[in-house]
Amino acid sequence: MSCNLGNKDSVLSCSEGFSDLGYYNGSVSHTDSGSPCLKWTDFPDYMQQYPGRGLGDHNLCRNPDQEANPWCFFRQSSGAIGWAYCDCRQGVARLVGGSSGNSGRLEVYLNGQWGAVCETHWTNRDASVICRQLGLGEIGTALQHSYFGPGSVFHYERLGCRGNEKSLLECRSRKFVNGDCNHGNEAGVVCAEPEGIGIPLRLVGGLEEFEGRVEVYHDGSWGTICDDQWDDSDAEVVCRQLNLGGVAKAWTWAHFGQGVGPIWLDGVQCTGNELSLEECPRNMWKQHNCDHMEDAGVSCNPYTDGAVRLVGADSHWEGRVEIYHQGEWGTICDDNWTELNAQVVCRQLGFSGRAEVAADMVYEEGCGPILLDEVQCQGTEATLLACTHSEWGQHDCSHSEDIGVRCETGGPLVRLVAGESRKEGRVEVFLNGQWGSVCDDDWNDVSAAVVCRQLGFTGVAKARSMAYFGEGQGPIHLDNIRCLGTETSLGQCPAVGQDDHDCRHSEDAGVICDYTLDPVGDGAIAMQTCGLRLNNQRRRRRIIGGDKSLRGEWPWQVSVWLRSQSKGSHPLCGGSIINPCWVVTAAHCFKRFGRDPSRYVLRLGDYHTEEQDDFERTLSPERIVIHRKYHNQGWEYDIALLRLKGTEGNCVAFNPHTGAVCLPEPGNKWEKRPAACVITGWGITGNLTYSRTLLQAWVPLLPAWKCKKRYGGRFTSRMLCAGSLSEHHRVDSCQGDSGGPLVCQGEGGHWVLTGVISWGHGCGNPFFPGVYTRVSRFLRWIDKVINKPYKN
Repeated sequence: MSCNLGNKDSVLSCSEGFSDLGYYNGSVSHTDSGSPCLKWTDFPDYMQQYPGRGLGDHNLCRNPDQEANPWCFFRQSSGAIGWAYCDCRQGVARLVGGSSGNSGRLEVYLNGQWGAVCETHWTNRDASVICRQLGLGEIGTALQHSYFGPGSVFHYERLGCRGNEKSLLECRSRKFVNGDCNHGNEAGVVCAEPEGIGIPLRLVGGLEEFEGRVEVYHDGSWGTICDDQWDDSDAEVVCRQLNLGGVAKAWTWAHFGQGVGPIWLDGVQCTGNELSLEECPRNMWKQHNCDHMEDAGVSCNPYTDGAVRLVGADSHWEGRVEIYHQGEWGTICDDNWTELNAQVVCRQLGFSGRAEVAADMVYEEGCGPILLDEVQCQGTEATLLACTHSEWGQHDCSHSEDIGVRCETGGPLVRLVAGESRKEGRVEVFLNGQWGSVCDDDWNDVSAAVVCRQLGFTGVAKARSMAYFGEGQGPIHLDNIRCLGTETSLGQCPAVGQDDHDCRHSEDAGVICDYTLDPVGDGAIAMQTCGLRLNNQRRRRRIIGGDKSLRGEWPWQVSVWLRSQSKGSHPLCGGSIINPCWVVTAAHCFKRFGRDPSRYVLRLGDYHTEEQDDFERTLSPERIVIHRKYHNQGWEYDIALLRLKGTEGNCVAFNPHTGAVCLPEPGNKWEKRPAACVITGWGITGNLTYSRTLLQAWVPLLPAWKCKKRYGGRFTSRMLCAGSLSEHHRVDSCQGDSGGPLVCQGEGGHWVLTGVISWGHGCGNPFFPGVYTRVSRFLRWIDKVINKPYKN
């Protein structure tokens, strides 16, 4: 579909402009059967015949000849030129089935019929455009899983909006549905400004969804950020808040075009560890000395040099070949291009069937740089970059020589989703026009190796089960996969199909390709210093902003288990390593089952409670020391220390996923609100079930008077309270575990154990935030217990 201007909000008649101008002056650009209109400039004789009647260099419907209804010329399927009336309701949106006017199932009017949009590719950007089109504000939230009931028919598989369009017909990546959407998959919308989740952000003006000019929403309108002091640390926070992985890069000087409207922020100085832009130091709103030439931008780039893609065709298995290099996509010249080259491109993209070179000019010409020429492959290479080729950018070609290929699918496409890098994730296969997951029955390293080979990886493959990379949303396509290991694609392995499996998404299979246990980066320094996370050196991808953490991201996190239930799915309590022999937890953890250390085991380096993790160890505590003033009936002095077995200072060796958190400095109070405080654990998620992967949540520390107001005399100076008081963003210690850490980032990026998860009233109740033992009040007690002469 062409790039069209949309109709005005909720225009339901063709009267626009009639009374003032004598002809229709609206912005509909399709016939009533949905065909795109042709430009009036294609018919110069007709334009001369009707001067001053709204005709021009556009394809908008008009009625220059005094017809009652506007009309336009269009190209018929036979290629002949015809004319037809326009339906002025084309592209109008409405919300159906909601309890209020600002929410409901989205329906779009196309070709005389209201229809739904499929939720598969439905995003908050799309939802925001719909809200803007309906005059219901600037911010929309995308809802899925048929929240407002089923519709009658589907019109669109995706809208693909950037987020700044005025109506859905302006969204350039619209795709009509092709029959793969089922009832229950209708997209829904809520139009409301969010509360309590930081400053709303969007990226505008980029060619890809993960890049653009950064715009913030404040005081009812979107505005830009000035690029003074704007750097990659700020970009890191923007990418994290938008839940985008990849490499964060800051762009300056309106790289993605100049914005309009207010310049809201300037002097933003994030450390890179904050969870939202709101936490970063910055100037007051609208305090700047800039103009829009200095609008700041961000890219959160998931691509690496040498990645390839196919563009310019309706099908994902064919198109013009483009390759990625130093931040941009470019084309490849067809000099000496062979089917062996095409085979390598298709293999790199995960296709295992035959490959063929497309005829000249089948796909539209590229418009970026021509990056490679004289490519010559043997046909066995895993990536196109492994073939011989010219220097980057060296060629004697024009875009008329851009190469295109067609890949035969040879079994289903495979992709990895929700990993920490492109080499790992939940395995999903493309069948019947839909991505779906694989059940982990019989899933092993042999099958994992086939998946990795199909995706072009050559190293060791490791199978992961039990939804290690999170639960999928779509169908479960395959079960009981039994590869021999010689196959080149997963589709060649025997398996049970979609109709015969007995699985749930909690059994989704995953893989790690190019698997290695060697920590990357300067791990030794992090292991010797408290409060540092290896990920700062090791990885650029972040999943913070959701609630799932990265493996090894919180290396001081300990889980405490009853020995009799240590094969279960949820620990009894959490804890924090403070040195190689001691763990801090809550005293109330031992209220029910007593203080006998032989009843308990501790897990260090754990991430997924039902999967053996790379650096996971299970140890027995040697001694449990509960604060002597703690009483089972109350919550005061709710702190305990666990001693691990071993000689002093050498009980456990630290590794990339096991290390100590810092204790607060004596007398150091958080006078200023710390940049980011985080709770971690395997706590309760939204639907009151426990998580099997380590969760994290950002929680703001609250002033003592707010806590006293909520809890009265039960709240003392030896406690902290933290959590959101907003109805719309409920996070408190339910997301963690009793005894687990509340850590805040201090000097030099070191994380400090500020609180121990203790008690609360309800779960995520905005009127009763979570309460934590204030660690700074117990430093002398901790020091006394740890440094007391100790005999085995």
